Amino acid sequence: MPRSRISRLAGTTAAIVTIAVALSACTKVDESGDAATSFPEKDLRLIIQANPGGGSDLSSRALANELEDILGVSVIPENMPGAAGALAMEYVAAQPADGYVIGFAPVEIAMLNTTQGADVLPENYSMLGQIMLAPGVVTVGANSDIQTLEDLVASASDGSVTVANSGAGSIWEAATLGLAAESGGSFTPVPYDGGATAVSAAASGETDAAVSGLGEALAQGEAVRILAVLNDERHPDAPDVPTAEEAIGADVIFGGWGGIYAPKDLPEDVKATLESAVKEAVESESYQAFQEDAGNLVVYRDSTEWTAFVDEQFALFKDLLG
Repeated sequence: MPRSRISRLAGTTAAIVTIAVALSACTKVDESGDAATSFPEKDLRLIIQANPGGGSDLSSRALANELEDILGVSVIPENMPGAAGALAMEYVAAQPADGYVIGFAPVEIAMLNTTQGADVLPENYSMLGQIMLAPGVVTVGANSDIQTLEDLVASASDGSVTVANSGAGSIWEAATLGLAAESGGSFTPVPYDGGATAVSAAASGETDAAVSGLGEALAQGEAVRILAVLNDERHPDAPDVPTAEEAIGADVIFGGWGGIYAPKDLPEDVKATLESAVKEAVESESYQAFQEDAGNLVVYRDSTEWTAFVDEQFALFKDLLG
């Protein structure tokens, strides 16, 4: 065989080997010997049930930034507001269970079936991990004669005490009803368009009190007095404010929690990858600094723990609001 032809054959063989090695590096083989692709191989979409700029949106985007570095692909936030979050949650449930569409789940994922009859049930989803908590607080105007939560409950014997909240069927209306049930008080919930507006109503004396997130109360500065935090421990941003348990001996715990979810029946390897990425993202210094600056608590629950927690919350709200 001519020397030049031997050289060409050797070069061709080397090229084929090089391509084969490259392909094998990009392809996994499962136990049956079949080729299996790695996850993720393309960008992810993160569906947010709220408008840009709110708490859900900002928490989602802060987490998406961390997930991009961890997963090595873009995680694209996509706002899909409507029907108090039901539009986004029903959309995610209907997507292929391949891990490429995930969503931010606020507390309403455990409420909307009860309050609106929406097709939003915890069993429709794979819960990947809780990422934050915004504990509720009870406030009154700075000029109010009510000095403590005990004073507020004592005044609420006949339903004449009005308590502003962020809307009918919202977490803060549920918190108001929960406070009444645990304390024996009789409040009249008054719905407003958001927690900030509700706190403004209490600050101006339009209502006797308000239930909202701590950040919304702190934004009012000295115009309000915070009576209690609805959590199992005091908030680091308001260390002098007692819990409801400390103030009146009532175990009242309500908050605006949130986490990451996906359509149900994710493949186990995909679910494990996403759950691990969410955990790593929540534990990052930059994400924790963001939540601290926002006045929220970084509360992480893994998939198993968060699934059980959401199921418990669903039962609670069904009993409270049903």
